[in-house]
Amino acid sequence: MSNLMVQLSELFESTGHAHHAAFIDTDGIDPEWPMWYANHLIDKLREKIGAPNLTKSELIYLIVTADRQLQATAPGAEWPQFYAKFFIDRYGE
Repeated sequence: MSNLMVQLSELFESTGHAHHAAFIDTDGIDPEWPMWYANHLIDKLREKIGAPNLTKSELIYLIVTADRQLQATAPGAEWPQFYAKFFIDRYGE
């Protein structure tokens, strides 16, 4: 696994834990979770993938797209790794 793949996988995994902790009262359930993730990830992700002009609305779209692709093509896959590959495929290494 590449260094960026590891970094992004860890970033997505830690974001998942942070989201669950933020929504502990609802056992992590948040119908607007892509917005929360985008707010949490935007600055870190811009830096890691080299996309300084990535907007929050674009990131929300990409998160939703990644999630839909995961559900359609690899529903049992580890989502942090799937998302990492999704972003690497779009922004290169």
